[in-house]
Amino acid sequence: MKYQTKVNDLIFEIEITASGEVYVNGELRHIDFAPLDNALYSVLMETTSYEVVVESLEKNHYNILMGGRLFNATVLDERDMVLLGRRGLDADGSGEVVIKSPMPGLIVQVLVEEGQTVQKGATLLILESMKMQNELKSPRDGIIQRISVGAGDTVEQNRILITLT
Repeated sequence: MKYQTKVNDLIFEIEITASGEVYVNGELRHIDFAPLDNALYSVLMETTSYEVVVESLEKNHYNILMGGRLFNATVLDERDMVLLGRRGLDADGSGEVVIKSPMPGLIVQVLVEEGQTVQKGATLLILESMKMQNELKSPRDGIIQRISVGAGDTVEQNRILITLT
């Protein structure tokens, strides 16, 4: 099966063969992963091990926390790519985006205000979890519609933090 995966601004063509081999942009990669919890995975890429949190936002859209960095990803299989192409759409879409907490933690700082215009990649807030501070960034250009948390708030995984249009 082939997939087009957009991580932040980078696009990767990923193919997983029937025998389980993984090719990224045509290059064979040695990748192994195992689920540890509902959204937590152990990933071994080449010789490096990672703990990765994967949060499903909506169809084909994910937040991925790896090494203290948050990535926004869109994953489309061959069927999705054909359907979008027929409609003349891209994978980014538009409309309201809800930023949720990828894990339980403490809101250290909120760096934006309601009504503020933000650029893709701008840091919206800082979430501390497991003694690490994680910058949650805007997945696209937009306007902050609602901020549902404040500095000092304790949040659970999947709690709505900020709504962006």
